[in-house]
Amino acid sequence: MMMDVSSCNTYDYGDADYWDARYVQEGYSLFDWYQRYSALRPFIRNFIPDTSSPVLVVGCGNAVMSEDMAKDGYQDIMNIDISSVAINLMKTRNQHIPQLKYKQMDVRDMSFFPDESFDGIIDKGTLDSLMCGNDAPISAAQMLGEVNRLLKPGGVYILITYGDPKVRMPHLSRPVYDWNTVLYILPRPGFQRPEGCSSSKKSYLEPVPVTQNGSLPAEFVMEDPDSHFIYVCKKKDATELLALYRLRLDDL
Repeated sequence: MMMDVSSCNTYDYGDADYWDARYVQEGYSLFDWYQRYSALRPFIRNFIPDTSSPVLVVGCGNAVMSEDMAKDGYQDIMNIDISSVAINLMKTRNQHIPQLKYKQMDVRDMSFFPDESFDGIIDKGTLDSLMCGNDAPISAAQMLGEVNRLLKPGGVYILITYGDPKVRMPHLSRPVYDWNTVLYILPRPGFQRPEGCSSSKKSYLEPVPVTQNGSLPAEFVMEDPDSHFIYVCKKKDATELLALYRLRLDDL
């Protein structure tokens, strides 16, 4: 598996020095990558329905999404980022919000947390950043291995990305990960449907089928060619793992 260069440029987005310099340059400005919480809320509320569930936001940067989640009732949100500049900025900004915690950390090594620590892990562009860095496949495997380790049985990894199934499913569908993946597609913020389009907004909340080779069906047409892909990876619980084990025994 090679580096996904479809949305990369000459910057090494997997490097802490790059992000530290960028956040220093941006000062105290705030920025949400890809989508705001208002657009993602239906997905997060559906897949992490218990607002007391511990949630991890990886690559939080200087986004306000976690603040919006706290306002929406989520009580236990850990935010990590490779940039100490971003973490110090957001820790100071939100020191009065007890639901939010911040820690500088590389997603490729989250050994600070014990196994099965979180019911939900949210990623807006962090895997994308690693896919634009050096040793992209290795970095992606390290990150996803840690995500899988940290999820509780039945927990979900919600990945918001520009990567279509051809470039993301080979990473997400490795047998070593104990999860099932469902795809959704969400147009970019501000996208307007063409006049005469009869599809309803509810269609965004319907799963999108993926072929066996990881492609979208030939007949599927994206309304917005710059849409974001949302992969919901649900970790198998004990019942599902037992059923899978029995199936494998039957095949022997």
